[in-house]
Amino acid sequence: MKSNSPSRWPGVALLAMVLAFPALSAPPPKTKRISALVIPMDKGTEQSTLRFEEYMNSALEEYQGFDLKTSDELFGVAPDEDAAASLKRAEQGFAESKTSFDARNYEDAERKLRATIKEYGKAVAAMKSCGSLCDAVAMYAASLQARGEAEEAKIAILDLLALAPTHELDRKRYPQNFLALKAQVATGRNAQLRGNFTVKTKPAGARVYLDGEFQGYAPFTLQTLPVGKHLLRVERPGFRQFGAMIEVTPEDQELTQELIATSGYQAFDGLMDRLAGEAMKDKGGSTMSSVATSLKLDRAIIGVVRELEAGDKSELILGYFDLKSGKRLAVRSATFQGEEYGQLKGEVVRMVTYLVNSGEGGGGEKVSRTGDPLDGRQGTEDWSSEDRGGKSTKGKKGSGDPLEGRNGMEDW
Repeated sequence: MKSNSPSRWPGVALLAMVLAFPALSAPPPKTKRISALVIPMDKGTEQSTLRFEEYMNSALEEYQGFDLKTSDELFGVAPDEDAAASLKRAEQGFAESKTSFDARNYEDAERKLRATIKEYGKAVAAMKSCGSLCDAVAMYAASLQARGEAEEAKIAILDLLALAPTHELDRKRYPQNFLALKAQVATGRNAQLRGNFTVKTKPAGARVYLDGEFQGYAPFTLQTLPVGKHLLRVERPGFRQFGAMIEVTPEDQELTQELIATSGYQAFDGLMDRLAGEAMKDKGGSTMSSVATSLKLDRAIIGVVRELEAGDKSELILGYFDLKSGKRLAVRSATFQGEEYGQLKGEVVRMVTYLVNSGEGGGGEKVSRTGDPLDGRQGTEDWSSEDRGGKSTKGKKGSGDPLEGRNGMEDW
């Protein structure tokens, strides 16, 4: 027989409710919006800022509790609207050219394809890969051959091989004699020629893409490229995209391009010097607070990079800040020379790991760790001050400068 009386164990019912709704008893930790910002103090270090930021971001991605905002998200890469318009016209011209080519109207196809390829040349900034351009160049070469212009056809085939060496042609669309000509050109002497192309940007440090593939940071020399046409695209957060169809020859060539900053980045650029000054202190000021508000950030690792007197070395000082209060949670510095035999990224990642773990009181929790037994260690944690080449400062009165008497490795 069922009883309608209240339960004699009310605590059991309450416990069941708590277990059924665990989110009510344990709210998730608040996510902090964080970013890595690096400020160059001279022209010589301008080229390394974006590289440092991306290395720092790769370390921050490993942590829970952070909503990472990269420079691309904060400042954006402004599209080239003229290039986008050219791409639209080029795609339309490609469709019309294809119709003429498939109808074997080679004279009309050649005329339309020449104009179409020219439009693609203006649209490179809006292109991520060769795409329909490769098919347009192939049809252009086949049209030239069909009209008896074999030498011009070979030049166009060289361009196609340079743009996309593995581009496959539809054997149903192209005549057999053209496929044979392409194979002949591919194994010929001209196809083996190579050239170098150096890309410089103002400001330096922009990403360089060739034929849709990332290559490095400007200034950068693209080495041993196949002769012929290539797609060059340059991007830097806060600036408008730049693209061009370049012609590689056996002689070394160079391109210097001045990038156009967006209005939003120009406003931030005006704060850089003051922000760098605050990043060298224990506590930031009004500039740091303004950056926190305008970029909607809670935390930031702010880096200052500068050339040393030797000229072939640079110093990177990283401060981990709570932007709203301006409090510096941790600081780290190191000296670099070039790529440090390919270990530059690893060193920057270890610096960031130290900053987050120290700044969060040891509560910086990584999503995953590597199998490297030195992960998170600088390699000199147990060194004495004499081992590091430092001098004892016991009994010496400081001037208030947080970096006075520091050689950049005190905590290593």
